[in-house]
Amino acid sequence: MDLDLTGKHALVCGGSQGIGLATGHALAQLGADVTLLARREERLQALSAQLPKPRAGQAHGWLAADLSDTAALRSQVEALAAGKPVHILINNSGGPPPGPVHGTDVVAFEAAYRQHLLANHVLAEAVIPGMQHDGYGRIVNVISTSVKEPIAGLGVSNTTRWAVASWAKTLATELAGKGITVNNVLPGSTQTPRIEQIIETTVAKTGRSHQQVHADMVAAIPMGRFAQPEETAAAIAFLCSPAAAYITGINLPVDGGRTRSL
Repeated sequence: MDLDLTGKHALVCGGSQGIGLATGHALAQLGADVTLLARREERLQALSAQLPKPRAGQAHGWLAADLSDTAALRSQVEALAAGKPVHILINNSGGPPPGPVHGTDVVAFEAAYRQHLLANHVLAEAVIPGMQHDGYGRIVNVISTSVKEPIAGLGVSNTTRWAVASWAKTLATELAGKGITVNNVLPGSTQTPRIEQIIETTVAKTGRSHQQVHADMVAAIPMGRFAQPEETAAAIAFLCSPAAAYITGINLPVDGGRTRSL
């Protein structure tokens, strides 16, 4: 199986923690040059220096950017791609705050769409020309199992993730003949700061203990535990590899069997 990413350049959004950081490590281990993108410059510098380099000449970097500032984001990523074409784009960003749809201000939807759907589009537009030129492209969007089954209490997130999934499927069809694949990975409950945010919000609303909320969430997962970020990163890395060249336009749950639908 060909998993070798030697000579490929990966841009990993949300690369300072959780699934994004784990994905950066997984892609680097397969030989890719990795650029981590997030907002905190000092942290990115330190983390990029810690990425593995299993092959000679491998070079990693970082880009401090705000996904909600789409104009600046496009300029920064176009400059990056002009100097070093991006062959792998991992669209990944923290989810919107928990809460119901009813009663939510439209501003919350606008902010979520800008940080997720619009940022994904801007990033893709900036790197697709280089992918086409080099004949290799992988775009993986880290979204949520809510595109299959909406999750209670995540109204804005459910809505936004569906929009991203539809955008990705449309883009996958348009780019299929150009050597570029577009896929979505759908993490279930994963041991990241995001899951802690969801638990704490539930605790505040219900008055139940952190332990009780955690136990109920785990009980809904057939495997009986949360995922580790590295497990989701492994699925993402496979979709970025030459071995996955004929896979495009899919939603891949990595959820321990929690999603009941096919």
